[in-house]
Amino acid sequence: MTIGVYPGTFDPITYGHLDIAKRASLLFDKLIIAVYENPGKKPLFSLQQRVELIEQAIIGWPNVQVEPFHGLAVDFVQKVGGKVMVRGLRVSSDFEREFEMALMNKKLAPDIELVCLMTSVQYQFLSSSLIKEVAMLGGCLEDLVSDHVAAALREKFSSNLAKLSTARVR
Repeated sequence: MTIGVYPGTFDPITYGHLDIAKRASLLFDKLIIAVYENPGKKPLFSLQQRVELIEQAIIGWPNVQVEPFHGLAVDFVQKVGGKVMVRGLRVSSDFEREFEMALMNKKLAPDIELVCLMTSVQYQFLSSSLIKEVAMLGGCLEDLVSDHVAAALREKFSSNLAKLSTARVR
């Protein structure tokens, strides 16, 4: 059985992430979406919330599961018996960053291969950072994230949205 691991922070998961995950799930017997704790950043959603949002988004995907992790991604891939790490590429700057990480990962774990999938055209502009900004400013999230993710974002930014509504009325 070939196990692929798709690691990331997913704060929050977007349709771009899901596009990569869905396509990767067709390439491997099992795909693990590995949610990185990332203690160096202050994510909007807790690790458990991110895991739950992804689990809701992949209902009905029989060979995909979600697991949290901390530490090196290659260590996690080895721990779960994975042979391949999956990454998504949107723009050329993604390639440069992924190339650097791939070289380091190959040094750390030469037995793990990297598969990069190009994000579908309609999602190339998406990033979790942009999604959070749009949500914070009360913008439309349709076709960017799942409905349950949009609801979670609106809840996180509800006090900010109330302030924006008041400012617009004046």
